[in-house]
Amino acid sequence: MHQLAIALKTKGYRVTGSDDEIFEPSRTNLRLAGILPDPLGWDPARVTADLNAVILGMHARADNPELLRAQELKIPIYSFPEYIYQESRNKTRVAIGGSHGKTTITSMVMHVLQQCRLQFDYLVGARLEGFEQSVNITDAPLIVCEADEYPASVIEKRPKFHFLHPQIAVLSGIAWDHINVFPTFENYLEQFAIFIRTMEPGGRLIYNETDETLRQLVEKEGQHLVLEPYGMPEHVIRNGITRVRFGNASTDLMVFGGHNLLNIHAALLVCRALGIGDIDFLAAIATFKGAAKRLELVGKSEETAIYRDFAHAPSKVKATIQAVKAQYPERKLIAVLELHTYSSLSAGFMKEYAGALDPADEAAVFYSGHALEIKRMPYLAPDVIREGFGRKDLQVFTNRADLEQWLDGRQYPNANLLMMSSGDYEGLDLAGLKKYLPVQKPQS
Repeated sequence: MHQLAIALKTKGYRVTGSDDEIFEPSRTNLRLAGILPDPLGWDPARVTADLNAVILGMHARADNPELLRAQELKIPIYSFPEYIYQESRNKTRVAIGGSHGKTTITSMVMHVLQQCRLQFDYLVGARLEGFEQSVNITDAPLIVCEADEYPASVIEKRPKFHFLHPQIAVLSGIAWDHINVFPTFENYLEQFAIFIRTMEPGGRLIYNETDETLRQLVEKEGQHLVLEPYGMPEHVIRNGITRVRFGNASTDLMVFGGHNLLNIHAALLVCRALGIGDIDFLAAIATFKGAAKRLELVGKSEETAIYRDFAHAPSKVKATIQAVKAQYPERKLIAVLELHTYSSLSAGFMKEYAGALDPADEAAVFYSGHALEIKRMPYLAPDVIREGFGRKDLQVFTNRADLEQWLDGRQYPNANLLMMSSGDYEGLDLAGLKKYLPVQKPQS
């Protein structure tokens, strides 16, 4: 929301906003843009009849006094995606959705478009090198959107991606998530069916044909669309470097993993649809380092690498851990997963993680009692976690100091460390993990 506010201010709009708490880096970003609310909190007097629109964040409550005042004055109220659509009605709209990979595919497309010097707007859920903002709204003829399936706002409960109405769309896969919003898989699946059904006839849908659930859904619901399946591209891995090939063109990559190879194939098809040739695409994607917290390299030595990743849902954890294991098959893998989301902290959902950490030689799960308190969730017993993951030797920690002590006791020569979380391990200094990199012996 704060990035959208800055983008609209940059475009020349008069922008004001409110919140009860603003954390870094949002606070500094808003202050530098000259639109940091002063004071914080809610004041219905700020909402006046001369406002053209109110954009409602997804976490605002139904009884918010400023929202109630806007409703009383009959000011147009938009959720984030509804407003993005209003700003992009005359643009070519690309929406990239799916249960996993959408941030990375969006980032890949953005990176290639920038390298090819095309003008475009965007919204993406991560920091990306080369882009100051995660939202950009200008007069460009094209917009690339990460398409989230979470509810748009408190007064508009439909998923965000239902409001974007793209001419070009990607669906990367369907794996049940957000159980606090979609209590059954069938309910979750229906949201993707609606997305497909409501695309305009003749629109292009690029989809992951290796996902059987998605493939069946697309074949059932997408007959009014131009359907373009994608799968695992031709590739080789040598000395920890992945080389991908499309037709007669190939390139080495800075990212790796089967999931990222699928992501690259999706991004290539999007860029083809936008008029970019395969050779130009590969020249650009060769310099893509990844979005923040997506298999992000914390540090490495000749025999050890430390990665952090945003993985939290079962499908994401499996893809990430398999990627690191496949890239470095001769190295031991030490994996740590923080359970932080509502779904991942639910005892009834734990069985969805069965086998997720099996490829790791040593594995640990961390969760914070504070996270349970904030979400008003009951105590989660370590044995429930071990049973859900199906791994009796799984280490379970609820205290950061205990996790750090366990990490201190691991052996890191010829080993990789993978830290997976959408949280921060109660403030663990991830950059400080570089202390585990073995000191290289000087050449004699």
